[in-house]
Amino acid sequence: MQPNIGLEKDVLKQDNELLNAFLADLHVLYIKTRKFHWDVSGPSFKEYHEFFEEQYKELEEEIDLVAERIRQLGGRPLATMADFIKTSSLKEDHDGHIKTQEMFKRLLADHEQVIRELRDDVKTTDEELEDAGTADFLTGLMEAHEKMAWMLRKYLSDERG
Repeated sequence: MQPNIGLEKDVLKQDNELLNAFLADLHVLYIKTRKFHWDVSGPSFKEYHEFFEEQYKELEEEIDLVAERIRQLGGRPLATMADFIKTSSLKEDHDGHIKTQEMFKRLLADHEQVIRELRDDVKTTDEELEDAGTADFLTGLMEAHEKMAWMLRKYLSDERG
C-alpha cells in the first residue's frame, strides 16, 4: 500500500531511488571504515582503532535510518552487497595493508564525495520534488558527514592549537 502523504507516486519513486543510492554509498563507506578499523597499526593503534569504531558505528545507525526512510516512503531498501556495489558512487578498497594516514585520506575523500552528493540531493528533494521532509532528513545526514569529515581532516592537519 502506497503512503498517502501529499507526494505523488513519481516523487516517491524518485525519492526512493535517491535514498537507495545514498544507502549503497553508506554500505561501501561502512565496510571501508570497518576494514581500516581492523587494519590500523602503529604507535597510535588504540586511538585510531577506537576512532574508526566510532565512525563505523555512526554509519551503521545512518544505514538503519535511511532504510527506514525508504520504507516510510513506500519503497524497498537495497539489501544485497551486489546491489550496493552496483549502485554506489564510492569504490571498494581492495588494497592490502596501507599506512594510517592513507586510510584517513581515503575516508575523508569518500565523506567529502558523500557530502557533495547529499548537497545536490537536498536541492533536488526540496526544489524539484517539493519534499521538505526528505530534504530535511538528508540535511541532517549531510551535517553528520561534515562532522565526520572534519574529524578525519584534523588527523591529517599539521596545525598546532
